[in-house]
Amino acid sequence: MTALLDPTPDGFRRAGAPHLVISGALHYFRVHPQQWRDRLRRLVAMGCNTVETYVAWNVHQPAPGMTIFEGLADLGRFLDIAADEGLDAIVRPGPYICAEWENGGFPGWLLRDRNLRLRNRNAAYLEQVDAWFDELIPVIAQRQACRGGTVVMVQVENEYGSFGDDTTYLAHLRDGLISRGIEELLVTSDGPARMWLSGGTVDGALATVNFGSRTLQVLEMAQRELPEQPQMCMEFWNGWFHHWGEEHHERTGGNAAGELADMLEHGMSVNFYMAHGGTNFGLRAGANHDGKLQPTTTSYDYDAPIAENGEITEKFRAFREVVARHRELPPLEEHLAQLQLAAVPARLPAGEVRVERTIAVRETERFTRAAEVHPVPPAFEDIGLERGLLRLSRDIEISRSDREGWPAITPLKLYDLHDRAWVYVDGIYAGVAGVDPSQARIPNEQRTDDTDPATVELAHLADRLLPDGGHRTVRVEILVENLGRVNFGPRLGERKGILGGVWQTIRFLHDWEADAWPLEDMGDELGTLVAQAPELAANVPEEAALPVLVAASFEAAEQADTFLDVSDAGHGVAYVNGFCVGRYWNIGPQQTLYVPAPLVREGHNEVLLLDLEKRPMRLALAETHAFEASGA
Repeated sequence: MTALLDPTPDGFRRAGAPHLVISGALHYFRVHPQQWRDRLRRLVAMGCNTVETYVAWNVHQPAPGMTIFEGLADLGRFLDIAADEGLDAIVRPGPYICAEWENGGFPGWLLRDRNLRLRNRNAAYLEQVDAWFDELIPVIAQRQACRGGTVVMVQVENEYGSFGDDTTYLAHLRDGLISRGIEELLVTSDGPARMWLSGGTVDGALATVNFGSRTLQVLEMAQRELPEQPQMCMEFWNGWFHHWGEEHHERTGGNAAGELADMLEHGMSVNFYMAHGGTNFGLRAGANHDGKLQPTTTSYDYDAPIAENGEITEKFRAFREVVARHRELPPLEEHLAQLQLAAVPARLPAGEVRVERTIAVRETERFTRAAEVHPVPPAFEDIGLERGLLRLSRDIEISRSDREGWPAITPLKLYDLHDRAWVYVDGIYAGVAGVDPSQARIPNEQRTDDTDPATVELAHLADRLLPDGGHRTVRVEILVENLGRVNFGPRLGERKGILGGVWQTIRFLHDWEADAWPLEDMGDELGTLVAQAPELAANVPEEAALPVLVAASFEAAEQADTFLDVSDAGHGVAYVNGFCVGRYWNIGPQQTLYVPAPLVREGHNEVLLLDLEKRPMRLALAETHAFEASGA
């Protein structure tokens, strides 16, 4: 069969006619399935003729032997809706996707095999990729344009020139796509310079470039390095993402529209990255690493032309005006009416979220129950924990010695900690160690967090634990948090946990009980705990209470979008009607969590917070997103 898109030296031809690809990135796994059609129609309203999506492996195979293609993971349905709306589709199946997504899309369970190396021709890795592609690629292949579907491009790997130069690996992926039935145009995408293109391209796949500025310079380079082919920007970075603790990013529509105009006027096809960013629901946000871990926020709004809640922005209007010079489009208001779209989707009014009950998690069976004993603290991956918290516990002996009039207890040292740990001794909060994104705006060389080993001091507890001196046995409990696996660069594939062990005085401590807390799946369990446990008295100090579970509620007159204002909370995870909407952190810049309409019930709605650092006293509903640093 013949591919629908024909790449010629004069540009793309679609079914024989000259064609500019005007695509918008919209990741199905970042949008509630009941909103897919709405968001795809908004792409059409902006003037797009194509939608692009990555495929996140870890969404579809959350555990070995488990494959999901339903709900949020129903890629086939997403592509079918795109076809209904008249959009072509570009699919980027990875297996690596970057995307500011946990582990670049790779399942964490892959890392259990110490002999497996990601993104090269390592045999153990390719065996897993091939098995996954056997499941995935047929879903894409049967929806190709040449078979009456919507898929017109399929990408080989992703920005591989920014990671390696294993051409045998790229050829293996290319051949695997073809052998599994891909007949439409194969492409690659890389950074806008020879050094990236030289490692990321492969024969038989059209090379494209990713950039956000200097269009004319990039175009000149592309025509030199990639002659006799149509030019395409596979990722036009028209906005940017956020890391916890860093500043809020914005880019004006006029600035980005100028770059877009240069592309289209010179016949360069484009994919807006992102057209609609969506949300990193649950704990699936990834992280970068520039010497310190930079965990990504729950919001993936990206300052995109279609906002996280679907709202049409000034950037949308600016882009549409440019696109309309190259495609015939009806007036915007008329187009929105045709597509049955509101410029601003329905949302609930601002209002109160009533805090009804707070309990101390450490007083519940979940915190104190016995767990399997491991000779050393296991990594998350060793016990099948993708994301969430790992509770480690055991008894240790401590002793007190007074030095120069000050009491002293030897600290605990956590070697190779990934990422953050809260330590409790006999039910008393001792301290937190590890990554501290609240220091993100301080130069790395001046930061005091994320040292190795991470040290937790106990001396300040001497008068409470050993008021009369001497020594005794105490119970130590450690909660280890995965803040997001790195999704880009040489640290891709790092494991989580206290990987080097826990040291006390002169030796490592062995025989740790390890209990996995997969928080994304624990909404119902935590709801039961908060209903059954004794309520926390108002006068209990936070150090004795944390972490806390907070039950709250709000009333809704209709099913509509809202934003949960968590600016008065500390750091933790929020659930709405049992669904884990994501992580929050008062260090900013994100201060609200988007709650899509399909999660909201007409009438009574339940909110649950697991907070590790503060007892929240006030929650609210907001009408708009808030991105700002609180100064906390």
